Amino acid sequence: MTLFSASAPRPLADRLRPRTLAEVVGQDHLLKPSGPVGRMVASHRLASMILWGPPGCGKTTIARLLADQTEFHFEPLSAVFSGVADLRKVFDAAKQRRGAGRGTLLFIDEIHRFNRSQQDGFLPYVEDGTVTLVGATTENPSFELNAALLSRAQVFVLNRLDDAALELLLTRAEAETRKKLPLDPDARQAVKAMADGDGRFLLNLCEELFALAPDKPLDTTTLIGTIQRRAPLYDKSQEGHYNLISALHKSVRGSDTDAALYWLARMLAGGEDPRFIARRLVRMAVEDIGLADPQALPQALAAWETYERLGSPEGELALTQCVIYMATAPKSNAAYSASKAAMRSARETGSLMPPMHILNAPTKLMKGLGYGKGYEYDHDTPEGFSGQNYFPDGMPRQNFYRPPERGFEREIRKRLDYWSKLRAQKAADPDAE
Repeated sequence: MTLFSASAPRPLADRLRPRTLAEVVGQDHLLKPSGPVGRMVASHRLASMILWGPPGCGKTTIARLLADQTEFHFEPLSAVFSGVADLRKVFDAAKQRRGAGRGTLLFIDEIHRFNRSQQDGFLPYVEDGTVTLVGATTENPSFELNAALLSRAQVFVLNRLDDAALELLLTRAEAETRKKLPLDPDARQAVKAMADGDGRFLLNLCEELFALAPDKPLDTTTLIGTIQRRAPLYDKSQEGHYNLISALHKSVRGSDTDAALYWLARMLAGGEDPRFIARRLVRMAVEDIGLADPQALPQALAAWETYERLGSPEGELALTQCVIYMATAPKSNAAYSASKAAMRSARETGSLMPPMHILNAPTKLMKGLGYGKGYEYDHDTPEGFSGQNYFPDGMPRQNFYRPPERGFEREIRKRLDYWSKLRAQKAADPDAE
């Protein structure tokens, strides 16, 4: 620190950085004395860990405080700016420190940015205790980190800051500056919503608001026109992409129309390609609705085609209409389940031949071998149904498709039950007309 550094201006977020783990907001499930990290600190025994959570939830702060409160040397690196040479220097210094009886906490921000071989490079030093690794990531470690590294580190999930945690930060900001935020109650709530769970972003907004010094408290409309709204957190190639489409799909499956519309809006607001959503809607139509409403598939295809013709934003209304249609449609996965059951049976039974009576016999040789012998033409029967066996000889009859008593499949079930009854009657009395 230089002579003048103490008087240099510091951002509000830095001035309010917690000095103890007890001051960290929103992560009590990990940091309280009975929590897993709290217990480590109490015993002065740190295990390597991965801190997984959204931006602004305190990952870097927690790592620094862990080192302070356990008297480890804190060695920070960013995976964005560091390479193998930087890691070698850290490991060499850590070995010397270890020889003097002091441990090293190696904090790697955005650890998912290191490639697989770089991650493998940590393993010997983590394994022998040269460093205690604390990695921070916003991405799902299951997808981004090596299994070998994960087996040597505990993964702790940090929460997105909730309303109570964000309110506590606002109160601390007002105490630090000795000023009241120039906001009416609704605007104060709007500021927390704009932060979207990111404490650092919230404090940066506070600093901007304190600098405004308006004549009267801002209402929500004025607030939105005055400060920059935070872009929604959404990475189209990472976990957020899969989480939100899963939420949309399951909301449609669960017939929760309003929740489905919310997740659709979240994806569109985050910049998702509407064509990806359209493809998923087609899948929902065949996987979760099927023949309970045969119009679901044409609706999904029509919505996709409409979007292709109109583009954004007009074409997005067709996707909205399709989501509403499918969320309110009767649901059935009977066709999906039947397909999986039939595939499983096909794999188990191998290359069984069809029964001879349903094989074509275009040559005399084939006729002489019995191809087509005994086949009954269904249209020539009074019921339009012969009841013959179409499974391979020696294979018991299977029942893959079991339509529920919902939607159009109720009618299909009546037909299947009728044919099953006829089949049983014909099997009992083959000569009956």
